[in-house]
Amino acid sequence: MSNIEINQTTSSDFEDLPEDGEIIIEEGAFTGFEGKTINITDSSGGGSDVEAGIQFIYHMREHLVDIGIATVYGLVVYALFLWITKKIKG
Repeated sequence: MSNIEINQTTSSDFEDLPEDGEIIIEEGAFTGFEGKTINITDSSGGGSDVEAGIQFIYHMREHLVDIGIATVYGLVVYALFLWITKKIKG
């Protein structure tokens, strides 16, 4: 790693911020990061989204009766809503 020396004074006033999009890095901001290792592990226990979708469709077979009842109920409620709306309008 190369050492970067920054000699710049900053203030807390927002008017003094640079307008050209320049990034200000405080001295010593990156000290202590040399030689560090970051390990990222997948602990979700599952696979990909495609695998989850396939499992969902596979297990949906076990709930066909529930899905059918919910669909019929939804259609009845929607038909009732349309009928009430028609009655109110005239």
